[in-house]
Amino acid sequence: MTPREPGPARGRRLPAVVLVGRPNVGKSTLFNRLIGTRRAIVAPLPGTTRDVIAHPAEWRGVSFELVDTGGLFGASADPLHELVVARGRRALAGADVLVFVVDGREGLVPADREVAHVVRTASVPAVLAVNKTDDRRAKGGLLEFAELGFDPMFEVSAEHGEGTGDLLDAILDRLRPAPVAAGAPSAAAEVNVAVVGRPNAGKSSLVNRLLREERMIVNEAPGTTRDAVDAVLRWHRRQFRIVDTAGIRRPGRVARAGQVEAVSVTMARRAIEAADIVVLVVDASVGATDQDAAIAGEADKAGRGIIIAANKWDLVTGRGSGFVKAFDEELRRQMKFLDYAPVLHVSALTGERTPRLLEVIDRVTASRTARVPTPELNTFVKKVTAAHPPPTRDGRDVRVLYATQARVAPPTFVFFTSGASEFHFSYERFLVNQIRDRFGFLGTPIRLHVRRRRGSPRRRSRPARRT
Repeated sequence: MTPREPGPARGRRLPAVVLVGRPNVGKSTLFNRLIGTRRAIVAPLPGTTRDVIAHPAEWRGVSFELVDTGGLFGASADPLHELVVARGRRALAGADVLVFVVDGREGLVPADREVAHVVRTASVPAVLAVNKTDDRRAKGGLLEFAELGFDPMFEVSAEHGEGTGDLLDAILDRLRPAPVAAGAPSAAAEVNVAVVGRPNAGKSSLVNRLLREERMIVNEAPGTTRDAVDAVLRWHRRQFRIVDTAGIRRPGRVARAGQVEAVSVTMARRAIEAADIVVLVVDASVGATDQDAAIAGEADKAGRGIIIAANKWDLVTGRGSGFVKAFDEELRRQMKFLDYAPVLHVSALTGERTPRLLEVIDRVTASRTARVPTPELNTFVKKVTAAHPPPTRDGRDVRVLYATQARVAPPTFVFFTSGASEFHFSYERFLVNQIRDRFGFLGTPIRLHVRRRRGSPRRRSRPARRT
């Protein structure tokens, strides 16, 4: 049976997801990968696909019709190219979601900009799929596609299936609102919270207070908690998985304590790696220590959202009004790199301010996954860099051409310049502070990368700084 061409959206039984792009970017290979069978012909010759091919597809229990189109725009020796384009445009008119496919190996070309214009004028949700990213030649020019202004952007390899799951998740998000079961948040919306700190800082007591039950064993002896123990907490239609971890001591003390504590500390560190949010519990009666800073550094390095909970606040509340200021100043001095992390003064024993901790976890979660639209970001960046341009390098002026938020969790921004592949650390710090002042990002580290625009003079590069 000849596959039907999708008609107007109102007349379809299944919503249509249409792959669109210039010739030979790998649409048909991606089409076959997503439907799980070799339905479309794949060949290295541009213009291989002429017909609009449709096939039912399913992902996570949701059915839709996937549509493969011929290459739009770009050079083609096919005498029927105009008909291919006309059929492709009709398919676009009937789409519910568009997947704009580009070739990461070849980089951004003028034909991609033409297709981008057509996709934008279609007035339907669209995602950008950068194909062939398994080829190392694609890595250098990958982020230049951000210039097209599509959010989000996905790196995929249609040939090997890499990144297709994330792409399908994004397609489903745009086909219909995510289903929510009555009375229970979905597992995908669960926030993983690791409660970490030195031994005897009150981590288990704090978890018990949040859960409102004696779930974790509490004892004054350091090292009571060995396993990373987790429990699900539902709060205001949010679902948190709270993980209570073993106290992390200095490596020398762990080695002397024996194998059990060594394994416990390893599990605690794994909990940090697996977490969305890390709550660092500091003993307020002792104050922040170098070991607290070391634990916080691991969470910052892992890119997790961070909240500092100064526990046992009931033990210090009688020390005068100036104590709070002095305590916070010393804590910030000890952990200068965590100036973005909110500090809460809590008491697991009395429950003081512990409900506030759940509110802040929710806010930091939202900040960690927030995305700044590319046009809004570039308007902001243009204003900031015009007032405070990057320092001159080797006697040459450096201009920031445009920027994009490449990732979330943690928020990662890429700045494309006229020549520099790095900024002075003080200027990086300035940009990160400006981003925080304008867009927030409470409690989450921000990553900043600098890229020289393709074709600009090469300069020495260094790894991006963690901020």
